Amino acid sequence: MDPAQAIVTRRSVTKLTGPAPSDDELIGLLQQAVTAPDHGLLRPWRLVVVRGEARHVVGAALALASADQRAADKALRAPLLLSIVFRPRASHKVPEWEQIAATSAMVQNLCLLLHINGWGSIWRTGSHADSPEVRSALELDPSERSLGWLYVGTPDPVQPVRHVPLVDVRAHISTLDEKGRLQCA
Repeated sequence: MDPAQAIVTRRSVTKLTGPAPSDDELIGLLQQAVTAPDHGLLRPWRLVVVRGEARHVVGAALALASADQRAADKALRAPLLLSIVFRPRASHKVPEWEQIAATSAMVQNLCLLLHINGWGSIWRTGSHADSPEVRSALELDPSERSLGWLYVGTPDPVQPVRHVPLVDVRAHISTLDEKGRLQCA
């Protein structure tokens, strides 16, 4: 699959089944995904791999945080959860927003690589992603933040692939001319 095709055909997959990538496959994909733009090469993130019965730990934390036992099932929606942990680095050069952008770019690269290799994924967040209960379950340091989970697995073959038409982007583009005036498309 060429890069343009991968970009326009990747979709968030809500129905995921097994199998999921093995640890070795995941490492290989991550080694490619980390080539995303990252000013200062800070790698301001880490991933917590959650598989099998360990998903119940995340589910229990979500249920406690939301005071709704049904929330525990959310962690069982895919065979593999990758908890995305943002680890900002104190740096006079690289502001925190750029570090979040670098983390997001890495996750997007990973989503594209998963898609190219036949896997499905969806980045899920929610109001309880960084709750004290989830933070405790993931053993986050006080300086870290949970940015949610990348749910990963095999796309359910019965679930139809959502077609999303290309958007006319001209309404989102303007040009600064040589006299410093903004020209809209």
